[in-house]
Amino acid sequence: MLWDVSSDPSTIVIPADLLPADGRFGCGPSKVRPEQVDAVVAAQRTVMGTSHRQAPVKDLVGSVRSGLTELFGLPDGWEVVLGNGGSTVFWDVATFGLIAERSQHLVFGEFSSKFAEAAGAAPHLGEPTVIRSDTGSHPDAVAEVGIDLHALTHNETSTGVAMDLRRPAGTSAATALVAVDATSAAGGLPWDPAEVDVYYFAPQKCFASDGGLWVAACSPAAVERIERIGASDRWRPASLDLKIALDNSRQNQTYNTPALATLLMFDAQLRWMNGNGGLDFAAGRSAQSAATLYGWAEASAFATPFVTDPAMRSSVVGTIDLDDSIDAGSVNAALRANGIVDTDSYRKLGRNQLRVGMFPAIEPSDVDALTHCIDHVVEALG
Repeated sequence: MLWDVSSDPSTIVIPADLLPADGRFGCGPSKVRPEQVDAVVAAQRTVMGTSHRQAPVKDLVGSVRSGLTELFGLPDGWEVVLGNGGSTVFWDVATFGLIAERSQHLVFGEFSSKFAEAAGAAPHLGEPTVIRSDTGSHPDAVAEVGIDLHALTHNETSTGVAMDLRRPAGTSAATALVAVDATSAAGGLPWDPAEVDVYYFAPQKCFASDGGLWVAACSPAAVERIERIGASDRWRPASLDLKIALDNSRQNQTYNTPALATLLMFDAQLRWMNGNGGLDFAAGRSAQSAATLYGWAEASAFATPFVTDPAMRSSVVGTIDLDDSIDAGSVNAALRANGIVDTDSYRKLGRNQLRVGMFPAIEPSDVDALTHCIDHVVEALG
């Protein structure tokens, strides 16, 4: 039926046979599988409420570190380092313990700009180089004299742009590290450790855990940089000291008390991914969902993929523009009233669009169901 657009869109009823089995499509925090919550409950007496300096928690941290090594296929010499906070904290950590003098940053959205801002504000570092592109695309890193760290973003969560990770031509890890913000990509997009030195993220996206933790997979060149700066006279707050984090991680612990539920859900997700085929399995689920979402939008009379270059479209975060005659806010309100949540666009992007999380935990069949629900709502809105 056609709907009176002056009415409350939240009163639109989507037929039950169209609804996804699970209506969570947020881009972080993301859908948590029931088995992850079960893992927390199962550890209520063995891990929850116990010391993070003792074997049960240290074994859990060790399992997370080894699980990530397996998932990413990390070569010998790589270290998985953990600390409290999130990617926002890691940007500060990196300004103290990873950038030697100057960095180059690719900026193509809200989150990729934040590391550049942190580096620019650090009084002990030189002025960073910032290479920008229009939203909906990404720039490319270039070799530059005096740059000792290239800051890339694997997936820009605010725009749904993803980039292939490549070391800038003419550079090497011996002189310029490649550090990648992978917060919404890690576990859902493939990458080659040969092209990267630091792959850092928080676990509330593809790993469907809670926030409160940063993780960095570090190459031998990155470890050498961390140890060199750690041995210098550069002042570093202890909670932001990457050398302290490295030393503690080697003992399967964090410097400060970690959020144990976060680690338990993280570990359960890693076991699910690795037990079903690793990164090929996890990224394959996201790729299947993305093919469905973008295929639907390209065939739609009222929806269009925001990212025009298919090679730059993310498989984990899909951004879909709606025709100006259709109010995305009304569509989101109707979806939410029917149990389909967090499809709103990124607030600062300011576009009439939907943003859909397609992380590995989200069933590809649910993404397909979502497209049919959107069609139903738009028809009802008239």
